[in-house]
Amino acid sequence: MGKEARAWGQLSDGESDGKLLWEPPKLIFRGAVRGIYQGHALRDIRAEGDDIVLSDGTRFSLDPGQAEKWVHAILNPPTRLDKLGVKPGMKVAVDGVDDEAFLDELADRVEAEIGPGEDFEDLDLLFLAADDLGQLDRLEDLQGALAEKGAIWVVSQKGKTAPLKDVDVMAAARGVGLVDTKVCAFSKTHTALRFVRRKG
Repeated sequence: MGKEARAWGQLSDGESDGKLLWEPPKLIFRGAVRGIYQGHALRDIRAEGDDIVLSDGTRFSLDPGQAEKWVHAILNPPTRLDKLGVKPGMKVAVDGVDDEAFLDELADRVEAEIGPGEDFEDLDLLFLAADDLGQLDRLEDLQGALAEKGAIWVVSQKGKTAPLKDVDVMAAARGVGLVDTKVCAFSKTHTALRFVRRKG
């Protein structure tokens, strides 16, 4: 959901050619001079012709027609559901994910089925909570609930004290014919790994 482009940067400590990156929530410039901007620094960002201009006068010159697109992307960062690929009209189910804010966000966008997945079928997305290897044993059965291009997001704790590591989740999923395609920060305490059926 980020952006990347070559740009001419005019920063407080000098000017140079470089690479401009939008990695929400940070705008990063890497050249002979460097800068990282977020939060308050981006509040009054605007486009002037082919330039992105920050409130402190920092300026990045982009290819013609790009500045407006960059400013729009920066002022409208992707939500958690955008990052997770949840789109209106999708068939979505949640199994064990106990995050009230997430469930509220989901309810505003789709009608999600909640509960253990015995009756799920033809799903575009399934969110499965897993904090031990036993919960991952269900992946084999649950993948049968997916539509042809459906995916399972495994949501688990993150950090050094997490009972499951990403490598454990990936090994269990690969063992039942799933492949990982994306990782997403789910919350301050949890991460999410996306899996789809292996082609062929």
